[in-house]
Amino acid sequence: MKNYLLIVLLTLPLLTLSMTANAIEEPSYTIGGHFGDIEERLYAPYLVAEVRVSGSQAAAGSEAFPILAGYIFGRNKRNEKMPMTAPVTQVPENKVLPMTAPVIQNVLPDGYLVQFVLPRAVTRDTAPVPLDSRVTIREVAARHVAVIRYSGFWTESNYNAHLKLLQDGLKAAGRPWTGNPIYARYNAPFVPWFMRRNEIWLVLA
Repeated sequence: MKNYLLIVLLTLPLLTLSMTANAIEEPSYTIGGHFGDIEERLYAPYLVAEVRVSGSQAAAGSEAFPILAGYIFGRNKRNEKMPMTAPVTQVPENKVLPMTAPVIQNVLPDGYLVQFVLPRAVTRDTAPVPLDSRVTIREVAARHVAVIRYSGFWTESNYNAHLKLLQDGLKAAGRPWTGNPIYARYNAPFVPWFMRRNEIWLVLA
């Protein structure tokens, strides 16, 4: 409860932006095509602030958010504030799924890597140095991903159902992927469930 209240307090200034999709900056990408409900995207490299946390999928985001929000809201060596961007991504670590594997059920990963995308104007050389040693600044390489988009609550059942749809669609199309699924959330927790933009990405091999 304490973490949830902290998240709400940190994100209240972003309410208007979070409710307006075009107001939030995202990493640059081009659309490579569609098959069914799946979209192919080619992302240019982008910079993130990231932190590794333990715990469940549901708890990882609330644990990581105050740490990363502190960095972009001025807890860095220049006391520099940066605008919030989207999405916040989350990926399980050390439990890489092959293409033939089913959705993870009742298997806990070793942890989660949670990332805030930094504004496009910020580079590796100009990004302020974090004061919290848990925060790392890293460039994500260009990549080709398959994406399924959905709304609704941030529940594991909703996530698992759409991950299965994404995996099944890629298998049917004969499109292999590599690595773990990337969970991307675009809205603050107080945005109504039916207005939320949630995505799952799989990196195409």
